[in-house]
Amino acid sequence: MATACKYGTHRVLEPIGVLPQPAKKLNNDFSTLYDNEILVDVTALNIDSASFTQISEACGGDEAKIGEMILDIVNERGKMQNPVTGSGGMFIGTVHTVGAALKDCDLKPGDKIASLVSLSLTPLRIDKIVKIIKAIDRVEIVGQAVLFESGLYAKLPDDMEENLVLAALDVAGAPAQTAKLVKPGDSVLVIGANGKSGMLVSYEAKKRVGPNGNVVGAVIIDEPAHLLQDLGLAHKTIIADATKAIDLMHKALEANGGREYDVVINCVNVPNTEMASILPCRQGGVVYFFSMATSFTKAALGAEGVGKDIDMIIGNGYTRGHANTTLWELRENPGLRKFFEERYV
Repeated sequence: MATACKYGTHRVLEPIGVLPQPAKKLNNDFSTLYDNEILVDVTALNIDSASFTQISEACGGDEAKIGEMILDIVNERGKMQNPVTGSGGMFIGTVHTVGAALKDCDLKPGDKIASLVSLSLTPLRIDKIVKIIKAIDRVEIVGQAVLFESGLYAKLPDDMEENLVLAALDVAGAPAQTAKLVKPGDSVLVIGANGKSGMLVSYEAKKRVGPNGNVVGAVIIDEPAHLLQDLGLAHKTIIADATKAIDLMHKALEANGGREYDVVINCVNVPNTEMASILPCRQGGVVYFFSMATSFTKAALGAEGVGKDIDMIIGNGYTRGHANTTLWELRENPGLRKFFEERYV
């Protein structure tokens, strides 16, 4: 077997010369493997929330049509990258083959792993869709995928169900980035605090701000507002539609004693929530857009338009130690783990 580009450019079919993520089409023929690739038998995909929401709405919620659209995308692109949102997701599976050039890696055939790189850059072949679970954005499949030499992964731990690990690691970048951004005494607003990423972010933020800080979770309906406080994930909650920026801003400021926030974290899965994140943030503060539905053009021009000098951070799904940080949260908070197990396992 030949050694190929560690970043996977050898799998790009169109346009030649770009990296796998922005490419329109990848080679998902795995009959020939390179010696610095890892072939995995994939059992489940966790589709990015913004992507799954868009696909589901386009298909009228019909599971058969959702499956057809996902198959069409993978057959056309050689990867699971939603052409509307540009986002992907992640997979879990069992290692089939480890290339000879990767003899120093810690994997062997039979190991169960979760990918920690986006499906939007991962060569993927789906042979069969077994089941679609709309409530948790999951697609169980028979298929295979390749991880490049630069690809990130996590071995599945022995003390957690596979589906629990998949649900948590799908958004692992968010709580780990939160741990880096939030300081003792900060005020933090989490928009979309009732989703997977939002709950993990809220817990991490509340832990980091300490006794003198304030974490406020913004949700769109009443039920999760009570849940967040019952699980100890937020000091306060507000009910507001993040697509209505002025209304959310007023409610958020009221929950913070009239003061703007040090850190605002956007975890929603719908578009047009950029200004709801920017307006409540103080001058010199930080807005972290974890949402893949974010328009960074709208965010940049919107901040300029309202005179906000703030640091806006793209929702990078990777930061060092993010898998360990996220799984430790579930071990550390029994209530949060129980909720994840009841909803996602």
